Amino acid sequence: MAESNHHHTTIYDRHGVFPAFMEHFHKMIARCMNARWGRWENFWAAEEVCVTRLLTRETVMDKLVYGATNPVKDLLVDEAWQWPGFNGYRLLLQGGSMRVRRPAHFFRQDGVMPEEVTLTLVIPPELGERGAVIDELRARVREVEEATRACRLATGRRVLGKKRVVEQSWRDSPTSVEPRRTLRPRFAGPVEARIAALVAYKQFLATYHHAREAWLQGQAATFPVGTYWLARFTPIAVASPLN
Repeated sequence: MAESNHHHTTIYDRHGVFPAFMEHFHKMIARCMNARWGRWENFWAAEEVCVTRLLTRETVMDKLVYGATNPVKDLLVDEAWQWPGFNGYRLLLQGGSMRVRRPAHFFRQDGVMPEEVTLTLVIPPELGERGAVIDELRARVREVEEATRACRLATGRRVLGKKRVVEQSWRDSPTSVEPRRTLRPRFAGPVEARIAALVAYKQFLATYHHAREAWLQGQAATFPVGTYWLARFTPIAVASPLN
C-alpha cells in the first residue's frame, strides 16, 4: 500500500534479493518523480530503510491488515479498497494483474526499460491456500473499517474522501509532529520467536565479525549464510544453507 509520503510493502524474499530490489525500487521512483515535479533534493528520507522480518504467519497477516487499513485509520477513506494510490489490497481482492506503462517524462523511448510491465500479487504457499488467506484478510480489514467508522461517528469526525485526496497538492506535507527516537524493530512476532531470532542474529554478527577479520588479514574465511554486500561485490566464500 502506497500513501502520499511512504509505502508499506510486505514481501516473501525467497531468493534473498530484497536489498537489491529496494535499492532499485527507491532509486527509480526518486529519479522519476523528481523529474516529474522538477525537484532536485532527496525524494526519500535520508535515514536507513525500515525493514522488519515477520517471524510468524499471524504476524504477516497483522501487517497485511495494518498496511491495507492505514488510509482508513487516518480518515482518508472509509474502506480500504477506496484508496486511490497504489493499492495492493484491492489488487489482491481482484485477483488480477496490474499493467503499468513506462512514464514518458523520464525514460527514453529507445532506452532499455520496457514500455510496459505487469505486476501480479501472489500469496506464497507458506502462508496458506490463497482463497482462505484472502477471506481472512478481507474479514479482518472489515473489522477495522467498522471499528473506525463507529469511532468516527461517535466523535463527529469525517473522512477526507478519495476525491479530496487526489486533489491535494504534491507539495502538501503533514502538519503533525513525527515521533522521533522510537524503536525500529528488526523482528516482529511473539516474544519467544523474537528472542530466538535475536539470539540467532547475534550469532550471525559474531560469526561474520570473525570471518571478516580473517579475510582482511588474508586468511581463508567462510562467511555465514545471510552475508549480502560482500557476497554480491567480492569473491568471498559463504557457508552452505544446509550447514
